[in-house]
Amino acid sequence: MNLPFFIARRYLISKKSHNIINLISGISMVGVAVGTAALIIVLSVFNGFESVVISLFSVFDPDIEITVAQGKTFHNYEIAADKIRSLPGVVSYTEVVEENALLHYKNQQYLATIKGVDSLYQQHSPLDSMQLTGEMVLQHDSLDFAIPGYGIAYFLNLDLEAPDNLISVYIPKRKGNINGLPQESFSSEFIRPIAVFSIQQDFDDKYMLVPLRFARRLLDYSDEVTGIEIRLAKGTDVVQIQAKVAEIAGPRFKVQNRFQQQEVLYKIMKSEKWAVFLILTFILIIASFSVVGSLSMLILDKQKDIGILRSMGANNEIIKRIFFFEGLLISLSGAVFGLLLGLVVCFVQQQFGLIKLQGGGSFIISAYPVKLIATDFLYVFFTIALIGIGAAWLPVQRIGNQLKKRNFISDQISFWERTLSPLR
Repeated sequence: MNLPFFIARRYLISKKSHNIINLISGISMVGVAVGTAALIIVLSVFNGFESVVISLFSVFDPDIEITVAQGKTFHNYEIAADKIRSLPGVVSYTEVVEENALLHYKNQQYLATIKGVDSLYQQHSPLDSMQLTGEMVLQHDSLDFAIPGYGIAYFLNLDLEAPDNLISVYIPKRKGNINGLPQESFSSEFIRPIAVFSIQQDFDDKYMLVPLRFARRLLDYSDEVTGIEIRLAKGTDVVQIQAKVAEIAGPRFKVQNRFQQQEVLYKIMKSEKWAVFLILTFILIIASFSVVGSLSMLILDKQKDIGILRSMGANNEIIKRIFFFEGLLISLSGAVFGLLLGLVVCFVQQQFGLIKLQGGGSFIISAYPVKLIATDFLYVFFTIALIGIGAAWLPVQRIGNQLKKRNFISDQISFWERTLSPLR
């Protein structure tokens, strides 16, 4: 076993001559452990919220979306749909038309986005899991139905059971005269709401699903679309399929995965996570000063041992390494205990949801979500290790300077003793 490490380990577990040093060492270790556990718990909670948001957005956002790079619409024949459908892992290929519209229901008005989708959309979309009320049917024979989000239904004060629950949808005509009469400037259609979905406020307040044929009729489109939505089977390599779809579609089109569709949101979530990580790391750095104090007092306590080691032939480097390992062991021991504590707390929260969200009854989840990721444990451990190295280095450098001064004085005494001995 390495001699400096062996002695440092003995110093860590042995009783010191002054009990205050044991107390300070224990407090230092506890401080590092609590800070480490806090880092793991906070990162895991952020991971949990990120997973919840991703699961919510995955209900509405497709795995891959194709839109035109410039402009708004394109013809559906401009993309080789058969080639994309034949790719392994592709389970649905949906043509979509989106447009802003004015909704009028009885005495209420609301600006929303109508999203026209084809008849196969519901077969592969998990939207049914977010059904709030009604029947999730968009079209039946020649009848068209609308499925608004909860926010739209709330602002329009919809009553699905009312016999006259028809929504008037108004959209500016493509070639209309905006200064003319309203009936000349706007296209309008009636549609009956049959269900309400609830996913997330951004979607609930914005979208109303309608049949693709209804949207095209209202917009005076023939085969135009504003986008293509592609859903993949579970376990499919999204990046690989995205690259193949982009190759098929060509440079005129944007091919985005789910994260790119909500790029700003995911970047904000990542930024918040690592901002909190840096803040807690700074707190850990402040807490590590207790390690510096503990190690400094230990060095003072072991002056007699240092003298004995020097008389036995130990050089300055060996003595410095002993106390460097001592400081590192204090930090790493606290880190290991903190990681275990954070793991236990996160596991208990994950299994039992003991810590509830305030107003949890109005949310999709009632308790703080937790998701453990192995790389977070590695990041935290290496961060604590770096802080521990810095905390151990400061007092060790100080003792190194003191030992150099002692060596200089000893050398001077030896020199004068050798010089003066013949004169005696």
